[in-house]
Amino acid sequence: MSSMPGSEGFEPESERVTRQLRDDILDGVRAPGSRLVERELGAELGVSRLPIRDALKTLVGEGLVVQRPRTWAVVREFTPSDIADLGEVRSALEVLAFRLAAERRSKAGLDRLRADLDAELAAARDGDAVAARRAAADFHQTVVSLAANELLSELEQTLRSRMRWLLGQHDDLLGVANEHEELYAAVAQRDAARAEELAVRHAANDRWRRPR
Repeated sequence: MSSMPGSEGFEPESERVTRQLRDDILDGVRAPGSRLVERELGAELGVSRLPIRDALKTLVGEGLVVQRPRTWAVVREFTPSDIADLGEVRSALEVLAFRLAAERRSKAGLDRLRADLDAELAAARDGDAVAARRAAADFHQTVVSLAANELLSELEQTLRSRMRWLLGQHDDLLGVANEHEELYAAVAQRDAARAEELAVRHAANDRWRRPR
């Protein structure tokens, strides 16, 4: 992975490392409880210990990593209580987000949402679990942007990594994609009541309560 992302200009090593470690955790490459040792990560990713240290600090703040004494940390192991808490907060925020998105969505925003859904459907049909889960999380993130509520967007950004982790804890790729298809239709039709009803049902599905 290049540290020069093209037209966006120079990307600091700490940001590149943060993104790599975050993706590894969310995609299941680094399992819960895995040790994250600065020296070992630096050798693996070809960087000094300073960007590793900065990345781990960021991921601790995002709720994906737990810091241990001195020079190592661990990938967070979410407890049933953690998952229940996340589920309650997710349900409240998403019901609001889908209702507002249905009321306020723009044509450009709806096009973005359709692109996320199409990517998810294609990946789910191909059995590409990582791509399907990423696209599904993108779908939820786009809904928040369509809601056009600045405070809701701030809350989503604070919780984003943990919510993306929660949204990846299932193997029902097509089931989730089909539910997103229904939610998309409600948003596209500006049917706020239907969007809210579907969002409640989507968040309450038992698949989110048991980590893979």
